[in-house]
Amino acid sequence: MSSPDPQVRAARNPSSPPASPSPSPSPAVRGPVVAVTGAATGIGALLTERLAASEEIRQVVAIDERRGECAEAEWHILDVRDPAIAEKLRGADVVVHLALDLDLGSDAAARTAYNVRGTQTVLTAAAAAGVHRVVLCTSAMVYGALPDNELPLSEDAELRATAEATGVADLLEIERLARRAPRAHPGLNVTVVRPALLVGGTDTALTRYFESPRLLVVADSRPAWQFCHVDDLCTALEYAVLEKVDGELAVGCDGWLEQEEVEELSGIRRMELPSAVALGAAARLHRIGLTPSPAGDLAYTMYPWVVSGSRLHSAGWRPRWTNEDVLAELLEEVSGRHTVAGRRLGRKDATAAGAAGATVALLGAAAVVRRARKARRRI
Repeated sequence: MSSPDPQVRAARNPSSPPASPSPSPSPAVRGPVVAVTGAATGIGALLTERLAASEEIRQVVAIDERRGECAEAEWHILDVRDPAIAEKLRGADVVVHLALDLDLGSDAAARTAYNVRGTQTVLTAAAAAGVHRVVLCTSAMVYGALPDNELPLSEDAELRATAEATGVADLLEIERLARRAPRAHPGLNVTVVRPALLVGGTDTALTRYFESPRLLVVADSRPAWQFCHVDDLCTALEYAVLEKVDGELAVGCDGWLEQEEVEELSGIRRMELPSAVALGAAARLHRIGLTPSPAGDLAYTMYPWVVSGSRLHSAGWRPRWTNEDVLAELLEEVSGRHTVAGRRLGRKDATAAGAAGATVALLGAAAVVRRARKARRRI
């Protein structure tokens, strides 16, 4: 049997010409320089750590109003609304903009000013700095939760959300800016990533739904629950950064859970109310400041907004988490928290406890009154 090594064969057969030396391996080609805004906390911090550890990323530029923990990143401390950000982005190939305020406790006007102005500034600064791609992150909520939604929705489905849910007006405006940016700044590509209900250190009106002693179910509604773990969102963002996929991208677990499955898996019983009662009570409670969530948030617990994620799947991406696993993690995260109608209660907060009692009483009384009226009309 002959040796596979050409130098060994040459030694055994002196008449053979000397083997040519193998060419030296060329240096590894390093990937893009990536700037991440909102890099100190939340998803931004997770993505910054992930990109800094990747062999496919040359350098990570981290931008936030305070320094985060990733020592491998190059940090710049400033507000994303500051036009000086353009200088910090010079030399970057891709920008991932994650500096958004979707906190339930934020003043709505201040939140919008930060989210919209920040996105405008980042897009303009990226174009001025010669960046060729910006990745924005909104939410699958922009599709709207509607009774006639397809299951699942394609990425190209019309954005039919209204501005009535927490932060959704800002997300719709960011989507509009994303569509306009390539026309306003030729050469700038924009990718938008839309995660399903995000879980993993998040606090939203929808994660608080699972902190309630009963799951509010609106009569005749058709909820369908699809989750997205923050780890899966980070890998999807990385796909966008490396240009493995572009355009509008929806990301979430495969499939969805029906309301009955959620109740069985969580062990939390339902409280069912007529639509007019639930929506009317939610609107009144929010108007008087008793709850942080407007009535528009309730639609996302009533009707489906499940996404297919087909573009990411076609590019080879797959979620590592299932809906069942994410729900289990969410329930573990919220264990010990007490929320009624979106308002989180402290164990020793007597005032809040009284408010919670009032909330339950209002919802229950409204349901009883409505049933009594129906009964009288039948007599």
